[in-house]
Amino acid sequence: LFKCFLLENDPSERVSAEASVLSSRVHYYSRLTAASDRLLSPPDHVIPCPEELYVYSPLGMAFKVTGGDGGAKNPSIVTIFAIWNTMMGTSILSIPWGIKQAGFTLGIILLISMGLLTLYCCLRVLKSPKSIPYIDTSDWEFPDVCKYYFGKFGQWSSLVFSMVSLIGAMVVYWVLMSNFLFNTGKFIYIPHPVICLFPNTHLPPPVICPFPDTGDHKGNCSSGISDTAVFDRWWSKTNTIPFYLIILLLPLLNFRSASFFARFTFLGTISVVYLIILVTLKAIRLGFHLEFHWLESTQFYVPEFRLLFPQLTGVLTLAFFIHNCIITLMKSNKHQENNVRDLSVAYLLVGLTYLYVGVLIFAAFPSPPLSKDCIEPNFLDNFPSSDVLVFVARTCLLFQMTTVYPLLGYLVRVQMMSQVFGKHYPSFFHVFTLNIFIVGTGVCMAKYYPNIGSIIRYSGATCGLALVFVFPSLVHMISQKRRGELSWPSAIFHSLLIVLGVANVAGQFFM
Repeated sequence: LFKCFLLENDPSERVSAEASVLSSRVHYYSRLTAASDRLLSPPDHVIPCPEELYVYSPLGMAFKVTGGDGGAKNPSIVTIFAIWNTMMGTSILSIPWGIKQAGFTLGIILLISMGLLTLYCCLRVLKSPKSIPYIDTSDWEFPDVCKYYFGKFGQWSSLVFSMVSLIGAMVVYWVLMSNFLFNTGKFIYIPHPVICLFPNTHLPPPVICPFPDTGDHKGNCSSGISDTAVFDRWWSKTNTIPFYLIILLLPLLNFRSASFFARFTFLGTISVVYLIILVTLKAIRLGFHLEFHWLESTQFYVPEFRLLFPQLTGVLTLAFFIHNCIITLMKSNKHQENNVRDLSVAYLLVGLTYLYVGVLIFAAFPSPPLSKDCIEPNFLDNFPSSDVLVFVARTCLLFQMTTVYPLLGYLVRVQMMSQVFGKHYPSFFHVFTLNIFIVGTGVCMAKYYPNIGSIIRYSGATCGLALVFVFPSLVHMISQKRRGELSWPSAIFHSLLIVLGVANVAGQFFM
């Protein structure tokens, strides 16, 4: 979600001292009285002429406004794909695993249902600033709305849950980067990688079960070469690789500006498109392997309905999470009257992408000879290191995540430091201490609990509790109550959304 907050740090865009003085005058008048009182509004001679208008960013920068409408606007198609590109993250790698945990049929139902619920809550967030009367909320974000309704509690709680989503994403990135770096090095170093044979065959499979501990099918894995002890000792996915990444990424987190890394955000779109192509090619090669067993497991198949379904809802909460920056994204839409339609279309595309990847990987997973329970939280782990197409995917994702990780750290620093110290970069010591905590959390999880599916579902359910279910529902009910429009059906429905959010969090610990 970092795309919603970054501004290009170009020295050529800095404003003159005169423009800064004009801004100070406007701020002076705005603090004399409430925003709803126009008695002491700035006089005409204080307001700069249109060609001298500038937009001040939270980063202390100012940018000249071009055009009479307050800046360039995007057509609907650009806005839709911007939302799609922003929502497509690491969660896509865990969707097949989530469907396996819930069951094929129930997984599809939950994916569609969670998409609709999160879309509705996102619409509530998008419309929330307009529900506040007598105040100009054109430049407000959802945390400002929470502060208006709930005071300091709303402001700080929205910050805390936003930090949960960002730090959770950074932890997932560290685990995945360790994974991708390990497999990339393994592909390059070992000329004859590990071979896992299908039972009763002598052919290496296109799909593997890294931890084949379900049922009687355990496969037969052996190394193609014998002298890899030294390599395995110094190139371990959990014991060494997470520490090697510190040398590369910790210095990058201490940069004052993240504008250089923002130039590589297009790699996210390329990576997702390549994953879709990869999944399609694998499905064509493997074919579909499905049997429907509604309530009981078999040797190779899982039931269609499983009690582990909350694990999928936790993953989907983060997969459909864009609520803390949707207002910013939609401000650039050229036709504001189409915001609801464009957001709905974007959610439809996101849902179809998740459904396509999840269903194809689950259906094409070769059962028999492998059990569906072998599907990993990162479905790329089900392909051997020697797979060239998967090697390309891992390499692209590794480079993309290496550039995105400092951006996420930059967002954490800006939001946290500005709230606590009033400055985005109070000192190198403060920033370095924060980065040590973030990196240490990622290293510990990559070493002791490298399960991205569980990390995603815990962080998704936690941040979604406040920013997806509770705050949007409460804000909508309070605004309706103040206007005298709150009805019993609306109160019951939005209260039910809050209950679902609480149940989603509880389900992560008890299911």
